[in-house]
Amino acid sequence: MEADAVSEGGAMADERPPRLVDYFVVAGLAGNGAPIPEETWVPEPTGPLRPPRPAEPITDVAVIARALGEEVPQGYTCIQTSAGGHPLELSAGLLGGTQPVICYRRGRDKPPLVELGVLYEGKERPKPGFQVLDTTPYSHSANLAPPGPGHPRTYLMYRRAAEGAGLHALGITDLCLVLPSKGEGTPHTYCRLPRNLNPGMWGPAVYLCYKVGLAKANTLVYEAELLGRYPEEDNEAFPLPESVPVFCLPMGATIECWPAQTKYPVPVFSTFVLTGAAGDKVYGAALQFYEAFPRARLSERQARALGLLSAVERGRALGGRAVRSRRAIAVLSRWPAFPAFRAFLTFLYRYSVSGPHRLPLEAHISHFIHNVPFPSPQRPRILVQMSPYDNLLLCQPVSSPLPLSGASFLQLLQNLGPELSITLLLAVLTEHKLLVHSLRPDLLTSVCEALVSMIFPLHWQCPYIPLCPLVLADVLSAPVPFIVGIHSSYFDLHDPPADVICVDLDTNTLFQTEEKKPLSARTLPRRPYKLLLATLTNLYQQLDQTYTGPEEEASLEFLLTDYEAVCGRRTRLEREVQGAFLRFMACLLKGYRDFLRPLIQAPSEGSRDVDNLFYLQGFLKSRERSSHKLYSQLLHTQMFSQFIEECSFGSARHAALEFFDSCVDKVHPEQEKPEPTPLVELEELSGSELTVFITPPEEPPVLEGSESTPQYCYDGFPELKAELFESPQEQQGALPVPGPSRSAPSSPAPRRTKQEMKVAQRMAQKSATVPELWARCLLGHCYGLWFLCLPAYVRSAPSRVRALHKAYHVLREMESRKVVLPDEVCYRVLMQLCSHYGQPVLSVRVMLEMRRAGIVPNTITYGYYNKAVLESKWPSGTPGGRLRWAKLRNVVLGAAQFRQPLKDRRQQQVAVHQEPGHSQTVIEALGVLEPRGSPVPWQDGSLSDLSLTGEELAPGGSPGGSGSALSAQSTEALEGISGRGPKTSGCQEEVGTPRKGLGARLQQLLTPSRRSSVSRIPPPELPPDLPPAARRSPMDSLLWPRERPGSTASESSASLGSEWDLSESSLSSLSLRRSSERLSDTPGPFQPPSLEILLSSCSLCRACDSLVYDEEIMAGWAPDDSNLNTTCPFCACPFVPLLSVQTLDSRPSAPSPKSALAGASGSKDAPVPGGPGPVLSDRRLCLALDEPQLCNGHMGSASRRVENGAWAYLSPLVLRKELESLVDNEGSEVLALPELPAAHPIIFWNLLWYFQRLRLPSILPGLVLASYDGPSPRQSSQGPSPWLTPDPASVHVRLLWDVLTPDPHSCPPLYVLWRVHSQIPQRVVWPGPVPSCLSLALLESVLRHVGLNEVHKAVGLLLETLGPPPTGLHLQRGIYREILFLTMAALGKDHVDIVAFDKKYKSAFNKLANSMGKEELRQRRAQMPTPKAIDCRKCFGAPLEC
Repeated sequence: MEADAVSEGGAMADERPPRLVDYFVVAGLAGNGAPIPEETWVPEPTGPLRPPRPAEPITDVAVIARALGEEVPQGYTCIQTSAGGHPLELSAGLLGGTQPVICYRRGRDKPPLVELGVLYEGKERPKPGFQVLDTTPYSHSANLAPPGPGHPRTYLMYRRAAEGAGLHALGITDLCLVLPSKGEGTPHTYCRLPRNLNPGMWGPAVYLCYKVGLAKANTLVYEAELLGRYPEEDNEAFPLPESVPVFCLPMGATIECWPAQTKYPVPVFSTFVLTGAAGDKVYGAALQFYEAFPRARLSERQARALGLLSAVERGRALGGRAVRSRRAIAVLSRWPAFPAFRAFLTFLYRYSVSGPHRLPLEAHISHFIHNVPFPSPQRPRILVQMSPYDNLLLCQPVSSPLPLSGASFLQLLQNLGPELSITLLLAVLTEHKLLVHSLRPDLLTSVCEALVSMIFPLHWQCPYIPLCPLVLADVLSAPVPFIVGIHSSYFDLHDPPADVICVDLDTNTLFQTEEKKPLSARTLPRRPYKLLLATLTNLYQQLDQTYTGPEEEASLEFLLTDYEAVCGRRTRLEREVQGAFLRFMACLLKGYRDFLRPLIQAPSEGSRDVDNLFYLQGFLKSRERSSHKLYSQLLHTQMFSQFIEECSFGSARHAALEFFDSCVDKVHPEQEKPEPTPLVELEELSGSELTVFITPPEEPPVLEGSESTPQYCYDGFPELKAELFESPQEQQGALPVPGPSRSAPSSPAPRRTKQEMKVAQRMAQKSATVPELWARCLLGHCYGLWFLCLPAYVRSAPSRVRALHKAYHVLREMESRKVVLPDEVCYRVLMQLCSHYGQPVLSVRVMLEMRRAGIVPNTITYGYYNKAVLESKWPSGTPGGRLRWAKLRNVVLGAAQFRQPLKDRRQQQVAVHQEPGHSQTVIEALGVLEPRGSPVPWQDGSLSDLSLTGEELAPGGSPGGSGSALSAQSTEALEGISGRGPKTSGCQEEVGTPRKGLGARLQQLLTPSRRSSVSRIPPPELPPDLPPAARRSPMDSLLWPRERPGSTASESSASLGSEWDLSESSLSSLSLRRSSERLSDTPGPFQPPSLEILLSSCSLCRACDSLVYDEEIMAGWAPDDSNLNTTCPFCACPFVPLLSVQTLDSRPSAPSPKSALAGASGSKDAPVPGGPGPVLSDRRLCLALDEPQLCNGHMGSASRRVENGAWAYLSPLVLRKELESLVDNEGSEVLALPELPAAHPIIFWNLLWYFQRLRLPSILPGLVLASYDGPSPRQSSQGPSPWLTPDPASVHVRLLWDVLTPDPHSCPPLYVLWRVHSQIPQRVVWPGPVPSCLSLALLESVLRHVGLNEVHKAVGLLLETLGPPPTGLHLQRGIYREILFLTMAALGKDHVDIVAFDKKYKSAFNKLANSMGKEELRQRRAQMPTPKAIDCRKCFGAPLEC
């Protein structure tokens, strides 16, 4: 396994890990030295224009007492009316009232006020950092409350910005008072204090409101332009959008005039999201900063507007002023790694304002873009060292089925609170117009992303701009729903639109016009709403302790040690908030899949309409009546229609939708408490502590004898120079540029989602405790393996339609065997192939079969089904002649069924009068001869089953009945209808005469080459010298039952008279060629297979030197898809089982009939192929027929080239995981390449073992022949030798129960000694010595005891002969296995009923346990296999060869 991983390392590197950053951009005013155009850019007003904002912030606030004669101080402004224009008089009309009035002053002589508050003296303490305004400017009390007892003294308090905050510090820009009793509300963008300024019993309630903003003067605004970018060329898969500059500077590129001594403000970080036409998102992060701007580029008009020229003396420049312009640097990525982007941009900004440096700024930019990948499971942690003092850590995102986004549910909850968050959830569900605004641009994107993520699985379909530039502000007047984020300074110029819900993140308020009815959470489902509110309230109280300092300030030691511990709690709370919204949505849409309407007929014009795909009225009636208004609005939204279409036809979000369905199954809306297990589980990334270090770019080498002098110094962010960027080829260890990677499977249908893998793992763990379920679980994964290989099998098949019908019959066989399927991949793959090859009728049959099996299709399977039905070409017209042929075949089959009882009665009468021979008596005395089975009837005889559309499959895979059994029945029907044919030879007379029925019957039972692959009733053997016309008849195709799809009008159909090959080679060669193409169908000398493959899973446990067999290995596997070990049933030690492989290549340079005949003449007593079988009294030849070499007429020649190998024998769970990884990395085409056996031998040989074990058709045998390095033959004029043609029919695969090569140092197995004593030819001659105690008499005694139902005596005899464990003989096989194999070797494995043998052995074990004790029997390895092992052997079909 490790060797595969190492060899595939190069392929992994070729896949090119995705970059973290795709583009670097510089935006601002064009810096080419040209004059700036005089026309300033101002957005067009979308509403009433507000008065111009003030140029200076509020720096002081005061209270004056009018009743005491105080006047308004100079420079102060008095608030005399409310926001609605009503007069204001605090404590008016009260005796002793001071009539307080609030005043404020603007200016820039001191830091502005940033926050106000109201203090009730005696009831609370002032907040930290606040100053209490307790006196007036005239030294009187500044109490705002009316005098009298019971009224607390009320004072204003304020908090001022820190010293040196600079010109761009946020401050209070406006004050107002509101009277709620007059119908006044809080003005938009204002923050209202919760305390009443008039707490007395008299007078109306008065509340103070203030607005925080950025007061600026002398500013010119222009539209931002693109100043520089890297790389210069666009990526084909991800071109650079043209609108990036305006998103980097959403408020425009400004030119401002500052006082000369003003400090530069701290750069402002902002994020934005660009949405493509296909719904894909591009995440951007920008850092805005100021730099000096030359006055020479300004015109006189612009200088006067900025206040640089005197307004009195024209043309005179004013001193003490500085001109600054705003610029932005940004990165664009497909990943929302905003903290890493912030750290990188901050480093670049600091680099540009410091220096000098030895490396240019361009080197750091190109190094970061080309060398820093996005974290992956192979690179879970990436530490980027940008300089000796600047580091950033990238961690792989938490593995979650939810889509990755830039949402921050914690910021949503912290800024809006629980109730307002739920109100916004209601607004998004009903598709309202939402306008989110804030003074913090980096907050807008994370909150807007949370708004569209909280409605998962619904996807917002309307305009979505988390950070909207002013140039795109016209979208606020759009007549469609939208979610837009904008800077709050927009409302300094414009009023909000009338029909828009405005959400202020700075004041935690929701503003809506009075004309519109406010949203009410009462329309939500009652219990889910209460639980959501309680959960969010509980989490809201835990948010204060989650935030730490900025991550770009973190040290290297912190990033390597404490980063995950500090951020772990924040991540957990983030998932809990997201899980609360997810549970609500699961309760909201509970049971929606019951109302989906699948397509079951040819599509029409409105097939994709939501009314045809979903039963809207039925779903609405199933909801509680109080929520009908909400559901009526929700069901008619665009996002719900898109959701139903995605569920019906599949989409790129199939894994996320399947995860949501699992959440729907878990939740219970009627409960008032959340489920004990969280819906969003945090998965361990990989358990790997691997950290990839990205070092800074290398500095240029220093010549000997010279000093390294820095040569790059900047006074601002420089203009990017292309020659200073480092190309990817010059960088050491650089990661390749992302590009179009090698395609995996063309569609995700064969792949399991992570949710399906989890469910399969849980099912396996549950099934491991129940023996019968564990066997069926393994069987289900084996069928899943075959369906994973089905696309390659269908592509390689001569008839793809026939291959699809073969897969459908395999599905029916799975249902008949009651296979426990861990997922729906089997159905999904077949539906996908039906869609690809235009078989919609078969896709409908697969869906009906799925429903018949009681499986409700998930979102992925349901989507592929509807896609197959909708996009495939449906047949047209009437069935025509094919339906008449089907009716005729029904009539013939009915007549044959009526004749069958008479035929059976005649055969029974002949058998009674026949005198039984000596050998028959011996076999019946042993009690192991199987009773004669009744013919298998036709399944249901329905016309849909008889109307096969096209090229049909080999009958060996028919689930309802065996092809060979049905052929025997059809042959008897022919005899009943047309009578016995003319007798051409005595051999034919023997075959057709009932008096020889018992001998022919036993001959067929003893001959493996005539056994059926499914049923135990063989077909009657036809003489080889019959002409083809006598061996095949057109009536055969009518009498042999076939499976047909539901419709008889498929596009590609074959003739009803096409012949089937029912020979042994057709049942075992696993090829879909027609019978007319087979060499075995032509009369003549028999040709042996070109390549014979022997497989055995019998493995040796090194701990106890015991052989462990296939069913015991299966029973010992763990329900883990990463565990290769099994458990030894004797010593309970874990070990890795091995799958032994032996290939025997007998291909000569040219085909020679003499060599085939010579191989058959190796034994003079060997029967001639196709001739009459031996009589029953010739016991040795009967048993010799059980050897496949003899029954094939080939004993093996010395010219055979033999190769041995052993590979890990994998559990189906482990093998499926490895196969899925291989298909994901290299595509499903790799399963049809001849290089597969050499490149991935473990996967290949395990697949071949399981497919042969279950008799499933595959192309794997042909790959062995195609990849086998045989001798190069001489080319003749007649063309290449057919022996080298990669035909699967030339490969014979045998599965052996015992080891391929016995250990010569161990004790020989008893069945081998029996064959040696009986002189029966066998595959391997025993190489070691034979103990004298293991004589023929002992073997015959054991067989006699078994035949007389005295198994306990046989066990006791063996134990006595072998002796106690320390000194006695050591058998690698247990006593049970020795007796079973000996019985099968003596009687033939087809004549041994293993179920009856197990019952006898169990009874014998219990008898011996009473005398010897169970523990001693176990120590001497006399116990029988566990029930789990027996069930595994039973589920996986007939026993293997010994």
